[in-house]
This record gives sequence, C-alpha cells and structure tokens, in this order.
Amino acid sequence: MVVIGGFPRFQYEGLWFSVVDPWPQYWSDNWYENDDVYIAYSGDGYYMYDRSYPDDRIAISVYLN
Repeated sequence: MVVIGGFPRFQYEGLWFSVVDPWPQYWSDNWYENDDVYIAYSGDGYYMYDRSYPDDRIAISVYLN
C-alpha cells in the first residue's frame, strides 16, 4: 500500500484501488499486510471487505493504470 495525494492506494492485477473510507481504529495495525481482504461490487459501488472483520466494509475507487 502506498499513499498518493493523501489517499492509501494499492495495485492488483493491473488495477489501482484507492481507499475512500477510513478503516476502523480497532483493526490491527498491519491488517493490510496480513489480513485476507477482497473487493466486491455492492449496489452503489465497490467495497473492500476484510475476512477478519466480516461486518465492516470500506468504500474504494477502482482505476485502470
């Protein structure tokens, strides 16, 4: 994960994902290195889900290149 323009971003299989919502403070400090996360489209946009915290979702933006 890198921070660009104040927003955390990561790349996966040629797509860039920018985290829009803040992640909860109770998530572990290294969740982005160790947790199993996945992206899903849900009604109004894309969200990142962390299997360690199944009730939470974080809005993300998806970019090509």
